[in-house]
Amino acid sequence: MRILITNDDGVDAPGIAVMRDIAQSMSDDVWIVAPDGNQSGAGHRFTLGRELSFDQREAQVFAVVGGSPADCVVAGYTHLLRDRAPDLVLSGVNQGQNLGDIINCSGTAAGAREGTMQGALSIAMSQAVDYQAGHDVVWDNAVAYGAAVVRAIVAQAQGLDTYYNVNFPLCAPDEVSGIQVVPHQRFARSAFQYYESDNAGKFFMAIPETPMPLERTHDFEVLHKDHAITVTPLSLMQTDMQTLGRLQGKMVL
Repeated sequence: MRILITNDDGVDAPGIAVMRDIAQSMSDDVWIVAPDGNQSGAGHRFTLGRELSFDQREAQVFAVVGGSPADCVVAGYTHLLRDRAPDLVLSGVNQGQNLGDIINCSGTAAGAREGTMQGALSIAMSQAVDYQAGHDVVWDNAVAYGAAVVRAIVAQAQGLDTYYNVNFPLCAPDEVSGIQVVPHQRFARSAFQYYESDNAGKFFMAIPETPMPLERTHDFEVLHKDHAITVTPLSLMQTDMQTLGRLQGKMVL
């Protein structure tokens, strides 16, 4: 199996080393193509109208200078691996959970989405952290269970219209309750808003608090309360088929 790895934390981020170990436990044909710096929140942005370049770090490891995760997957898939396309694209392991509506702007999720759009089975993986405590990331659960989760998804995956978003809980490995396949949590409103800076006249786009109507069986609750590894299948087909059917024949001039 040929595996392509990317992320949005950058090629030097510790999570990509965790992902490399996961991939190398399943294959000896592993490639890394990742941004040269942090691209968190980049979503599915492409760098258009501006030149990019590769910075080769070692054999089969490349940074894309100034590139986004989507750029990296395209460059890897259609250029570096053009002789034989990857069978699997792994994005992450991200430093911090990707849950709820956050997946819509996540560069980690976008790496997997682009991998599936290119034709590979693709999985985004994230390790939960306690943002309020501000402690260092503990990768134990991604290390302990990452390969098993990938193998489970590979064994069950059907078709190439679906990519997968995986989150590992923040707890001791022996406290992990298992794997649960769950939908992502819709928020009551966007989590992003204006956030004032200490510098006069400056501001941030940030997540000062996460608005989430907690519902059982959704990714937030299952990850944080049940200490389960969450797997959320996501579709490339974004058309609302129910609304499409309801509106057909009713939209007239």
